[in-house]
Amino acid sequence: MKPPPAHTIVNRLILLTLCGLMLTGSLGLGAVWMRQEISQVANHSRALQVKLEDVERRIDEVNAEVAAAVNPDTLLRRNQAMHLALAAPREAQVVRVGESAELRLAAKRNREVFNVAQVSLDLTNRAPAFQFVTASLR
Repeated sequence: MKPPPAHTIVNRLILLTLCGLMLTGSLGLGAVWMRQEISQVANHSRALQVKLEDVERRIDEVNAEVAAAVNPDTLLRRNQAMHLALAAPREAQVVRVGESAELRLAAKRNREVFNVAQVSLDLTNRAPAFQFVTASLR
């Protein structure tokens, strides 16, 4: 049995070196691509954060304007300036609600849905049958 010629060992060594370089290069390109994607996502996230802060700032400004507009002193001044002759409500006319207005109105609106529908008994198998209706808060 003869040993393989020297040039085949050199060819294999060159081929393995080239394969290693290709693998290393592709891993490097993959790492660069991943860093670029991470950077793009971070820039997009930063832009969304700036937009969110701007919207929150504008909401705070609108809330401040609404609070200033519904101030009783401001309402009285506007009443006098527009000559509307409106009167402030008396305490007997004011109804204070202790619970959440949204939940109270939703329960009032959906009252008939939450009532148990007619219960019918099937005489053959004595199993009660209920009508199920789902409701949601809109």
